[in-house]
Amino acid sequence: METPRLLKRNTTTSTPEKGYVGGSIEQTTAACVSELMNAGTSFHKLHLKVTGIGSFSAHKALNELYDALPEHADALAEGYQGAAEVLLKYNEVAPKTLNTVEDGLGYIRMLIDMVDGLQSKMPYSEIVNELDTVKSTLNSAKYKLKFLK
Repeated sequence: METPRLLKRNTTTSTPEKGYVGGSIEQTTAACVSELMNAGTSFHKLHLKVTGIGSFSAHKALNELYDALPEHADALAEGYQGAAEVLLKYNEVAPKTLNTVEDGLGYIRMLIDMVDGLQSKMPYSEIVNELDTVKSTLNSAKYKLKFLK
């Protein structure tokens, strides 16, 4: 007999970024939404300045990423606000400056850790699924930036 598949939640992962560790689920979700919106801006600016070997594939991969992240942020915010029946409150945080593809890869890894941390405390399975979609987008971009040159 096959064992049932369980939702995998990484409860040991936390991000180094202030505002994602601890705090209420609303604060953590709002911080994640803000970071995903800012990430779109950060990756868009990096997309405009990549040069050298592999820059065309990086340019295209970053384009896909910066197009997708604001939509993910919007879906996360609207889905959570609907499920929890609360409006999130957002703090203003400046987007990160990324100067190289390696900076971008590091930021993608940080975003994945942030999303993992939010998933570990998220009580709504549909939002956990939405966060899996965010990670899928980030992982696809990471693959393209790292291996397609």
